[in-house]
Amino acid sequence: MAADIPGNAAFSAGKAAFTVVITRPAGQSSELIRQLDAAGVATLDFPLIDIAPVADEAPLRAALAALERYALVVFVSPNAIDQAFARRDGIWPHALPIGVVGPGSVQALARHGVAAPAHRVISPASGADDEAASFDSEGLFAAIDASLGEANLEGKRVLIVRGDGGREWLADRLREAGAEVETVAAYRRIVPEPSIGGWARVHALLAGAPHAWLLTSSEGVRNLHELAQEHLTADEIAQLKHAQLVAPHPRIAQTARALGFDRITVSGAGDERIVRALLAAVPPVVQPVPSNPASSPAKSRMTETNASTNASPQPAATTALPPNPPFTPYEAQKRHSASGPLLWFVVVIIACAAGVGGFALNRKVERSEQQLAQRQQANDTQTNELRIKTEQALATVHQSDAQVAQLEGKLADAQAAQQALQQQYTDLARNRDDWTLAEVGQMLSAASQQLQLTGNTQLALFALQSADTRLAASDSPQAVAVRKAIALDIDKLKAAPSTDLTGMAIKLDNAIDHVDSLPLSGEAPIPHATPQAATWADTAKVAAATGKPRWEVWLHEVTAGVGEQLTSLVQVRRIDNADAMLVTPDQGYFVRQNLKLRLLSARLALLSRNQTTLKSDLTAAQSALARYFDDSSKQTQTVIDLVKQVDAGSAAVALPNLDTSLQAVNQYRSRG
Repeated sequence: MAADIPGNAAFSAGKAAFTVVITRPAGQSSELIRQLDAAGVATLDFPLIDIAPVADEAPLRAALAALERYALVVFVSPNAIDQAFARRDGIWPHALPIGVVGPGSVQALARHGVAAPAHRVISPASGADDEAASFDSEGLFAAIDASLGEANLEGKRVLIVRGDGGREWLADRLREAGAEVETVAAYRRIVPEPSIGGWARVHALLAGAPHAWLLTSSEGVRNLHELAQEHLTADEIAQLKHAQLVAPHPRIAQTARALGFDRITVSGAGDERIVRALLAAVPPVVQPVPSNPASSPAKSRMTETNASTNASPQPAATTALPPNPPFTPYEAQKRHSASGPLLWFVVVIIACAAGVGGFALNRKVERSEQQLAQRQQANDTQTNELRIKTEQALATVHQSDAQVAQLEGKLADAQAAQQALQQQYTDLARNRDDWTLAEVGQMLSAASQQLQLTGNTQLALFALQSADTRLAASDSPQAVAVRKAIALDIDKLKAAPSTDLTGMAIKLDNAIDHVDSLPLSGEAPIPHATPQAATWADTAKVAAATGKPRWEVWLHEVTAGVGEQLTSLVQVRRIDNADAMLVTPDQGYFVRQNLKLRLLSARLALLSRNQTTLKSDLTAAQSALARYFDDSSKQTQTVIDLVKQVDAGSAAVALPNLDTSLQAVNQYRSRG
């Protein structure tokens, strides 16, 4: 155990020299920083995104206050969860499922008291291998499909709580499944300005200190690129583009690669995976030599040799001496010395040849080295030129990639804006149908009231035809159902008999105008006979014409004249109501005014379709005319005829109603 301590200390010292730059929003990396500190890795909190509340919180509060309307609520991030629960009072409904993207959102829900099994939380890791789960919109949609099924979402309302903007992929897939999707913004992302101390540490890291960057969103990558252009030099930007990056999702890595970053590691979602990826990015450190002899055979051998050298000499350890040469007689030695000069001559010749050959070989090697140096110099020149061209090409490519990334960002923003406009158009089209049906409902209500008050079927028919024309521009199923109901009411109005209330009201007005000139029974004028003396010539003409004697004709004319004179003096009439003769001229004024009031009341009852009051007033008017007025007068006969015509024409007619159309409109409103 004592031999392992120096190695572990050296590894901890190497990790302490390694720094991780965390770019999450401020205050959201405490657990990650704790794990890195426990592993001995230094951290720099350098937020690239700041989370702020939305400008208008009314839509979010309204949606959270009406959760019973929705069959599913989806939170796209932990920020959406924190912002939404900060603006909701009360306990989350246990029966309402919640969809989240990753384990961070699951932990955020648990912080607010929403967790399984009390609540139904759907995430890509639920029911699947956490290592193989895809923590994104695609994975969440697959988890929702596996948990709820597309058939259970058809016609249901789904609420998506997200930031200001974002992808529309999940909302589009849910709409394709038949769900009515509503999106509401819970927060907005802004670009913060890092502190001077943070930039000072970034400059120090880019100067050569080992470090890595943790980027958890594509927007954070773009913000880092923009801030680097403003605060870093060209060399520091180059170092930044070659720095180690760790991203939890391939989409973030794709954005970073498009902006020129070339060392990217995809870790996966969750702090544990991120910590493993960051620890894997720590550069290796040279391990010290362990003190265990068994772990180092070479050191063991070296130790044994040194021990043998330092020990006292032993006979057994002494190197064996060569054996003594055998004894040679003098003659043999003499013969051997005779061949010595020849041997030396051969040795000299060989040495000279070796020297000449070595010199020639040396010259050849020098020429080869010169040629090789020239070729190497030419290759170096070409390599430098090629390197310069390559760097220029890479700079151009990086610049193009940056422009493409910016264009992709703008394209993504444009697509998001287009999708938002499409959603607004859809909502507007839906609201337009609602407005149209509301307007049609008002028209039908007014027409029904007019029909019941005045009985004017033509006006009601015109209102129904106008409403049908307004609904003809909409192809929604609700509009078609209302048009069918309107068609039934139009047929009923066309088949109903028409009552000329206006004509009868005019007749009553004419009768009222004649009341002041009607003679009472006691005021009837008595015609006086005018005596006319017949001449003899006239008598002769009558006698000639009749063939009678003239005296007979004259006598008849005289008798008739005397009778007329006597008749003009006294006139006998039959009056059934004796009290009519007792009416004084002053009382006659009140009789006429009372008759006018009866006729006016009958006129109002006629226009208001009050059949009972109308019959009562007409009967009273006819009785007054017959009782107090001279029925032999032509004016009285005219008024009586007008009253009888109104009485005959005001027979009760069952007017149709517009209940079918009004019921269809009310059904649509109650269902909405």
